[in-house]
Amino acid sequence: MWISVPVFLTLLQALAVLGRRVVVNWDVGYVDIDRDGYGSRRAIGVNGVLPIPPVRVTVGDTLALTVHNSLNLTTSIHAHGLFQKGTNYMDGAASITQCGIPPGSQFTYEYVVEQAGTFWIHGHDHYQNVDGLRTPLVVYDRGSPPVKYDEDILLSFEDWYTETFTERVRITLDPSLPFPPPHGIGFGLINGINGNLTKPIHFQPGRTYRLRLINMSSTRWFQFSLPGHAMRVVEVDGMYTEPLGVDGVDIAPAQRYSVLVTAHSTNSFNYHFNATMYATFIPVEPGLSPRIFIGDIIYQQGAPFVQPGSYDNSFRWAKDIDLHALDQEPALPVDRSLELVIGISLYSTGQHLVHFNNITYAPPITPTLYTALGMGNMAMDERVYGPQAHAIVLKHNEVIELVIYNPEDALHPLHLHGHTFQITEYGPTNGLVPNNATAFPVVKNSGVPVKRDTVVVQPYQYVKLRFKADNPGVWMLRCHMDIHFAMGMALTFIEAPEVLQKTQKVPPNMLELCAKQGIKTTGNAAGNQGLDFTGLPPVPTIVLREG
Repeated sequence: MWISVPVFLTLLQALAVLGRRVVVNWDVGYVDIDRDGYGSRRAIGVNGVLPIPPVRVTVGDTLALTVHNSLNLTTSIHAHGLFQKGTNYMDGAASITQCGIPPGSQFTYEYVVEQAGTFWIHGHDHYQNVDGLRTPLVVYDRGSPPVKYDEDILLSFEDWYTETFTERVRITLDPSLPFPPPHGIGFGLINGINGNLTKPIHFQPGRTYRLRLINMSSTRWFQFSLPGHAMRVVEVDGMYTEPLGVDGVDIAPAQRYSVLVTAHSTNSFNYHFNATMYATFIPVEPGLSPRIFIGDIIYQQGAPFVQPGSYDNSFRWAKDIDLHALDQEPALPVDRSLELVIGISLYSTGQHLVHFNNITYAPPITPTLYTALGMGNMAMDERVYGPQAHAIVLKHNEVIELVIYNPEDALHPLHLHGHTFQITEYGPTNGLVPNNATAFPVVKNSGVPVKRDTVVVQPYQYVKLRFKADNPGVWMLRCHMDIHFAMGMALTFIEAPEVLQKTQKVPPNMLELCAKQGIKTTGNAAGNQGLDFTGLPPVPTIVLREG
């Protein structure tokens, strides 16, 4: 039997389109490690190591990530930024789309990767990402990407603390302790190691590099710049943009950027890059806050370094409102507008908790997705998801505008699972701005708005976001400052439950994760019928509004 050359080439092309099956095996467990020079502490690694190696796939590949849990608590894994269309149960948010993987058990997250771009994978149970369970996920275009470059360079940024996050949550939520607790200063990691020990980046004259920048921090921002070189933003949060020339990018927790940098035509000089870790709410303390990390850009060993100048008013940071989506999609026409007001209050539990519209989030017993799939027509009733899920039911394919007000002095990086959104407008929270606060103008995106999955809501400002509810499932909107998430800053969108019930079914081995823990996989938030929430903790009430 023989096959003609044209047929053989067609078969090869078909196989290439189908993609590979990329198998990754993780044994998630505790490791003792010194990552910052301040001494060893217990952290969470994979296969006995930390940092966790990046995961790299190509669009069309099937990622099969098997997670064995060697911790003493449940765990789960979220691929941050992937839409999981048709596979909502693989989103990895414990108590939302699954029961956590019990200690000693394992589960395989398996799905076709359909988006190109820069993402990351992290724990989504017990805030384990803060203690090390996080790593970059790079998805390459199949075929030629829409931007041209010669080489990929990955730079991930993390904050790291001498205390575990469990301890940070304890001192924050313990009613007997002063609030707020003392700020942890934290240290910066670049590509998983001490930022002061960052390995050099090597440039060759005339070549163009795509720098993929990922902030995997729990609390801190990173400002990145490459003095002496022009940078062009071409991707944010997995979405290609029209190229925008900038001098630096200010990366909030959970955000990602790709910038193109073309090397100089000669190798006569070497240069530095700057990565500054900071938070506006942390007092300035020289050498500690902010922390400045300087890395080397090597053109030629032994060549002299060009010393960077200081920033001035002409320095241009990348801003969402200046970016435009490469696909040229105009602002979506709005079907329904939802207003969300951020606040922090003292509750009847004695705890200071964060809330949207006076509702502070607490996880249900039965995962929210399982309630949406199993409650029939009652799945359209927001009450069945429990009094603290802050469930909002969306109609299939309606365009939602979120108007999010932040009338307090903290800033919040908000991440939406299952979607990107258009950022169309910023402005002041009228009537909610203190007398001593700077007045903010209304700023609108002209023409084609950028699309991304994580946005920063600045103090005393609002932001307008738009997205189409075209991905039936249960999707969380949460603050990616993990301490705010622990304090209840989240809500859940229940998207087209009537469509979801007809199109998705949870795999039996995923339901077994719940059975091992005695958790019901049917019923309302408490695993009961109707609106009987027996078994859920009492709902706290606001005693004193603080923000």
